[in-house]
Amino acid sequence: MPNPTAAMLVIGDEILSGRTRDANMYFLAGELTKHGIDLREVRVVSDDAPAIEAAVKALSETFDHVFTSGGIGPTHDDITADCIARAFDDHIDIRADARALLETHYQRTGLELNAARLRMARIPDSATLIDNPVSTAPGFTIRNVHVMAGVPSVFQAMVASVLPTLTGGQPLLSQTLRIDRGEGDIAETLSGLAADFPDLTIGCYPFQINGAFGANVVVRGTDGARIDAAITRLARDTAG
Repeated sequence: MPNPTAAMLVIGDEILSGRTRDANMYFLAGELTKHGIDLREVRVVSDDAPAIEAAVKALSETFDHVFTSGGIGPTHDDITADCIARAFDDHIDIRADARALLETHYQRTGLELNAARLRMARIPDSATLIDNPVSTAPGFTIRNVHVMAGVPSVFQAMVASVLPTLTGGQPLLSQTLRIDRGEGDIAETLSGLAADFPDLTIGCYPFQINGAFGANVVVRGTDGARIDAAITRLARDTAG
């Protein structure tokens, strides 16, 4: 059976403007790889309601899981929760279970649970909460979409909460071989290798050091023995 598939939707003007560098995609890709879920697509959209709704619906229909990042905080531009509720034609309002979590948290910290902070308790009716051990305000899962914060520490904690609830497949393994020859010199060898190992993914990543060209060839797959065989053959065919 093939591994489950996933997409990520990164939401926020600050990403597209270059003001903030996204770290969540890198983290999610690594965690999904270990869990045996194949990340197939990543989209970035602005804080624009129609764009968010359209992207969520399209990705949800295409992949087994969708992970969103950003736009579920207390400010006016945090519109993700409302957009996703509309995308799935679900009612959204302040939920008692989410409100109770925030009330306990703010009582403990001595801060006021004001109207802005209470916005983080707006959850679609059919959603289940995603635990947030860092700052308490929950994410949520609705259908196959997992809605999480954009702050990296919170995003990572939410991913850790969600992943154990998902059925994964075979973890993706990889090996890398450095070849001190240019891409043009090894292209034909790589084509033959890819044809003979169709169950593996073979990537070629060139570099240049002190004027000399080379490439790191990465072989990926779920069968360690097949990867070993491919790397062994590649090393033999590119030796000398």
